[in-house]
Amino acid sequence: MYKALFMKLFLITLVLLGLAMAGIAIKIWAKKDGKFAGTCASQNPMLNKNGEACGFCGKTPDKFDSCEQPEHV
Repeated sequence: MYKALFMKLFLITLVLLGLAMAGIAIKIWAKKDGKFAGTCASQNPMLNKNGEACGFCGKTPDKFDSCEQPEHV
C-alpha cells in the first residue's frame, strides 16, 4: 500500500518538475539570445538595503533614472 502511494507521489513530482524544466527551456528558447529579461537588484530597495552599486553596470540606485542599459529600462 505504501509502495503504491510512494510511486504515485514520485511520478507526480517528476511530472511537475518536468513541466517546470520544459517551461524554463521554452522561455530561454523563445527569448532573444536566450537571455532572461530583468533588472538589477540594486534598483530594488528590499534587496539592496545598503545602497551598493550595481554589479552589472556599476551605477548606484540613485543614478538608475539616467541608466542607458537596455536591461534596466
